[in-house]
Amino acid sequence: MIYQYKPVGVCSQNITVELEQDTIKSVQFVGGCNGNTQGVGALVAGMKVDEAIKRLRGIKCGFRPTSCPDQLSIALEQALKASES
Repeated sequence: MIYQYKPVGVCSQNITVELEQDTIKSVQFVGGCNGNTQGVGALVAGMKVDEAIKRLRGIKCGFRPTSCPDQLSIALEQALKASES
């Protein structure tokens, strides 16, 4: 399943999440800090969705109340719910 998410409050403009059941197959960000978002995507590939959410939720970017990893946790949560529907 492929899920598109529009992040809020960060530099990235879109997050594409590909899931196989409850496992992250791939993550791609459009915009944001290219090296960092590629790194986050590579690190979570193959990880269970719940574990990634637990690790990424609440991370802040400087003075912002959120970050690209935090927004990814929201995207993963929504993608998981959509896949269960």
